[in-house]
Amino acid sequence: MKRIHELDALRGFALAGITFMNILQMTGMPQPEGRNTDHLDSFLFQLAFDQRFAPTFAVLFGMSFALFLRGSAATHPRLRLLLVRRLVALTLLGLAHAVLQPGEVLRFYGVFGLLFLVPASFLPRRWVLSLGVVALVVPVVLASLNVFLLGPFPIPGLLLLGMAAVQYDLLARMNRPAVVLGLLVLAVPAGIWQFHGGAGLAGVSRAQLTGLVFAPLLAMLFLLRPWRFFEPMGRMALTNYLLATVLILAVSGLVRGYGSLVLCGVGIAVVQAVLSHLWMRRFRYGPAEWAWRCVTWWRVIPFGTTPPTGSSARTPGSPEVPRSSGT
Repeated sequence: MKRIHELDALRGFALAGITFMNILQMTGMPQPEGRNTDHLDSFLFQLAFDQRFAPTFAVLFGMSFALFLRGSAATHPRLRLLLVRRLVALTLLGLAHAVLQPGEVLRFYGVFGLLFLVPASFLPRRWVLSLGVVALVVPVVLASLNVFLLGPFPIPGLLLLGMAAVQYDLLARMNRPAVVLGLLVLAVPAGIWQFHGGAGLAGVSRAQLTGLVFAPLLAMLFLLRPWRFFEPMGRMALTNYLLATVLILAVSGLVRGYGSLVLCGVGIAVVQAVLSHLWMRRFRYGPAEWAWRCVTWWRVIPFGTTPPTGSSARTPGSPEVPRSSGT
């Protein structure tokens, strides 16, 4: 299946970027108020990381859902039951994880997946795409009118758009340099608009809205020449997402400002990348991915060893799915 390795690498890249915002949230670092001209460090951090990676991760989750459907449709008579069980398990894991990481997103993926992705799996792709656009535009318009902060509300639309991207094979069809150029044209005024929104919490709403431009821009730039360094990290993204929380708690005492925060974020990404490379040399799945698959298929799936590159070997009797069809 085309571009599986690219999606794994992009998933790892997005996960590394999300860690920086998770550090900010979990350490409770005080946020400045006032004008961005007085707090350029805060603005530059927001411009680089605030909602710059989370939308990509949500789209990739929707894509993984569609790839799971495509890869397992011919091997299981009650595929939606597997998907429901998979999403319920993710929701419960997210609720447990929220005890340590209050801003965690897995629970929203699980709940919104049950409410939107599962019903959408019965619909023609044109409906999936249309509903995705509507589900994204509505909260964006309301947030731009200051009705409420975006928060998790764009997630349903992003999940559906990810699902539609697989159904239409958009990655193979799009002209990536042209998309990057178009997004660059939008990103410049979006960044200026965000700059005038104020520092800290005053600029949160604008940072969330501009993230819907900057996130696809960063993703497309990455896909122009995907760095395979992130691929093992993306193949075990669920494990790394949970591990990041533990690592953040371990280094939280070192965070004194944006400089130390960025250094900690880079350090965590490097540690996770190294551990992922070592782990994936020996095993086909990360620990959390393996447990999630066992719950999904409702039986113990052998860890196995990583097959040779390009191998399509499956565990005997196991209705396997493409490796990058899920975290």
